[in-house]
Amino acid sequence: MDGNPPTTDDNGLDLTSEVGLMSNQIIVPFTRQLSSPPLDSSLDSSLDRMALTAQQIAIVKSTAPVVKQHGNTITATFYRNMLAAHPELKNYFSLRNQQSGAQQAALANAVFAYAAYIDDLSRLSHAVERIAHKHASLFIKADQYPIVGKYLVDAFAEVLGDALTAEVADAWVAAYGQLADVFINREKQLYDEAGDWQTWRDFRIVKRETETARIASLYLEPVDGRSLPAFKPGQYVSVQLAIPELDGLLQSRQYSLSVAPESNMRQYRVSVKGEKVDEANGTTQDLADGKVPGVISNRLHRYQVGDEVRVSPPRGEFFFDPVTATPGTPVVLLSVGVGAAPLVSILDSILQSSDPARPVTWAQAARHVDALCFRKHMSEIAGKAHDNNSNIRRAVFVKNVAETDEKGTEYDHEGPLSLGKLADDGALYLENEATEYYICGPEEWMVQMRDELVVGRGVSLARVHLELFRTGDV
Repeated sequence: MDGNPPTTDDNGLDLTSEVGLMSNQIIVPFTRQLSSPPLDSSLDSSLDRMALTAQQIAIVKSTAPVVKQHGNTITATFYRNMLAAHPELKNYFSLRNQQSGAQQAALANAVFAYAAYIDDLSRLSHAVERIAHKHASLFIKADQYPIVGKYLVDAFAEVLGDALTAEVADAWVAAYGQLADVFINREKQLYDEAGDWQTWRDFRIVKRETETARIASLYLEPVDGRSLPAFKPGQYVSVQLAIPELDGLLQSRQYSLSVAPESNMRQYRVSVKGEKVDEANGTTQDLADGKVPGVISNRLHRYQVGDEVRVSPPRGEFFFDPVTATPGTPVVLLSVGVGAAPLVSILDSILQSSDPARPVTWAQAARHVDALCFRKHMSEIAGKAHDNNSNIRRAVFVKNVAETDEKGTEYDHEGPLSLGKLADDGALYLENEATEYYICGPEEWMVQMRDELVVGRGVSLARVHLELFRTGDV
């Protein structure tokens, strides 16, 4: 068992948050070590074949300190100029992440990572895979990459002035072009895998279930009536809404599928959390400026049966596939709040698989009993597991326990989710060096859980998988 989580490296690079070239979703992390599944060897090969000259590689790498120093200014300039010249691209970016500066900061970190690892691009292969899935979920096209490249290099020139020599500019143009080709090729593979689902598809809400006071599950059926492709348990779809107040501006967010995949599926299910935000207090200008948080999730949470949304095919490299996984390998699922969504897909898939006796622990936490997501469903699973003496364990942690809450039935532990208590109960399967851990919840909490598993309990980093979402997402 090994190792420390690489939150930073010798370059001083923060490896906890990155961003795709065209994505409205913050991506984590920009290193190969934290992704879930093994990658197709063609992706690693395409990175290795990047045809930059040795001199260009040296030039780009030498600019890493400059990129680190001026990165936020460069990326802010890039977004400002590109979106002014191509306002249609605003449909691809989160207004909220633009306003908060998260998008700019994450892209700056990504550009720095590329410069720092230009001579060891295998370090980026998992990040490329994650970003490519996000791009494909938004239908990013090959002809949009030159636009990004132009305004990125132009931003370098505007910010750095005479310090950006022709030689340095040419090296960065070549470097961007080669990386863009890698994304384009990988995304083409993903588009090909989706068959004839090559654009946003209209879906209608046919059922709405209240999970908690703030979480609702929406059952989505395609308006065209055609069957849906299966997906890997834990993957997400992008859901797109138009904002009427902003002349129909399109905004997309990613939501984990909260149901097990089946053949010839007729509907998907996503579970959406509404935030405590009163949009009425914000003006239309506030909305346009990205000052109103949770706009898409809040609107989607208010949608009812009969309302329609647009959806893209399932994507994502955070998944556990019981069909291909080693039989008998334990799986530990850790969640807070609506982070249960991708994990219930994984759990139900295991229960429906040919290996239902696989040891599984589901530990979930909530502020109070009524805030437990999928409470009824999980209680039924726990009851059947007890009756059948199965290997499914459930551990519920509740921060605020009421006098009427029944311990052992409605909750198991008072307080936040504790890996120590799970370990004491043998529910982490630490003795098995093949155990896989899947974590979904608030970002800081997930990082804390990962670090405690890896640093505190010696779990291999490769076996700890996080699904990270940011503002506006699940």
